[in-house]
Amino acid sequence: MRRSGRVSPAGDRHWRGSARFALGCALAFLGMALLVDWDAGTLTRLRALLWIALSAAAFCVLLPHRVTAGPGRLSVHGLARRHTIRTDALVTVRQYGDVSSRLVLRDTHGRRLEVDPRVLVANPLLWHELDTGARRSQQHGTLREGTDVLERLGHEIDDSTARVVLKASGLS
Repeated sequence: MRRSGRVSPAGDRHWRGSARFALGCALAFLGMALLVDWDAGTLTRLRALLWIALSAAAFCVLLPHRVTAGPGRLSVHGLARRHTIRTDALVTVRQYGDVSSRLVLRDTHGRRLEVDPRVLVANPLLWHELDTGARRSQQHGTLREGTDVLERLGHEIDDSTARVVLKASGLS
């Protein structure tokens, strides 16, 4: 949707649900901790503040980073920081880890960004923006390392999308 000439960025469509889950877990932890402490007769203001602080810490740990993409850029928003890179000026793309993998992207301005590849697999619009920018980087000759990683990830996303389409159509 366009507003005053700006294109709205693509975002992680599952982030809100994950954020609600993190909040629910933190609130459930807080409620259970306060209930058990109250039932034991040991609940004080100081202990209640401790449980609130621990619940807030649990929320911060469970809250996923928010990933957005627009023409020529990819951003990851954490609680305190926001990292943005130019996808049309990529230099390297590396994938680390097998079980809990992460994609590390660097651009020509020296900025670095880490993103979970599962977010890109689950959100084709984010992948499209990254892929389009990476192709521009290849055309400009700035992308020196990582084309094989992007190609492998592209095949994984295509396979995942095909499985979803076949399942929805009843062919699988």
